[in-house]
Amino acid sequence: MASKIQILTESIPGNEDIPLPFYGSSASAGADLHAAIKDTLIIQPRERRIIPTGIKLMIPDGYEGQIRPRSGIALKHGVTVLNSPGTIDSDYRGEIGVLLINHGSKPYKISRGERIAQLIIAPYIQLDFTSTKIQTDTERGEMGFGSTGVSSKIIKDK
Repeated sequence: MASKIQILTESIPGNEDIPLPFYGSSASAGADLHAAIKDTLIIQPRERRIIPTGIKLMIPDGYEGQIRPRSGIALKHGVTVLNSPGTIDSDYRGEIGVLLINHGSKPYKISRGERIAQLIIAPYIQLDFTSTKIQTDTERGEMGFGSTGVSSKIIKDK
């Protein structure tokens, strides 16, 4: 079983009917986030929208929130989180919003309270960056995108 930490939440006034994030099963990694919209909203193909969740979170220091897509919506409708995973820093105290994009060919309808994304809380490490000359005499060297096994050639922009 996964370890548990307490995340303090606040419902934004007028959104008390929107469920707090919850897990779909005892082994789920992501807790579902819900749409806190007044009226049904349509996301047209190729359109992106920020969908409010009606909640604020207090994430402990040393942790971050990650907003990820729900696989069923992505598979069935082509709707996903555009900046996946979206990062919620531990010092952010505003309403959580979800940036959705419709990659599908049909408009996608979102209703109030609908599950739109997943929230994962994860520890992070802050790095101490130091300027230096980077060693390049490794097996891979400076070979990047696709250099370890892509079947077609990659065309670089100049």
